[in-house]
Amino acid sequence: MRPRPERLRVGVPAVLAFGSNLGDRVATIREALRLLADDPGLRVEAVSRLYETPALKPEGIDEEAPAYLNAVALVNTILDPLALLAAVNQVEDALGRVREERWGDRTIDIDIVDYQGIVADDDPRIVLPHPRAHERAFVLVPWLDVDPDAVLPGYGPVAALAAEATDPVTLYEPGDGSGDAGADEDGDA
Repeated sequence: MRPRPERLRVGVPAVLAFGSNLGDRVATIREALRLLADDPGLRVEAVSRLYETPALKPEGIDEEAPAYLNAVALVNTILDPLALLAAVNQVEDALGRVREERWGDRTIDIDIVDYQGIVADDDPRIVLPHPRAHERAFVLVPWLDVDPDAVLPGYGPVAALAAEATDPVTLYEPGDGSGDAGADEDGDA
């Protein structure tokens, strides 16, 4: 008997942003990407280089907090926005994410920045696009790595938004003494 052919599933594009400032930041982002890639409801299409940024709190940059590593991944998913949110929250939980302080230090943070260009704020669990993505260089700069022509719905070209963003972002260089291990030679997660 011949095996039944699998049906092709057509998904939609989404943009995920990753941030980590506790523990082995490189390994944590890599593991988050691996766990997401194992989810049958999504496929990781592209991952940016890693960027280092100071911790940003509601009152501004916190020089006392550990610096973040940030990356962006383009994914294709058959999950609806709330199911995708559940999947990223499950990965965060598996990697030790603690939600005690808003904008607090964390092992991993995964945000849905864009989901198929949808603009929606009718559900308190998820706002699309991510409400502060348009002003955060730590999201916009890595996004340009994987999609130089990206447009953030409701805000415009990501390149123009990145040029206006004021938070400092530097390309992460492995072996810079930060104690992180496991980055590829070019810094990719």
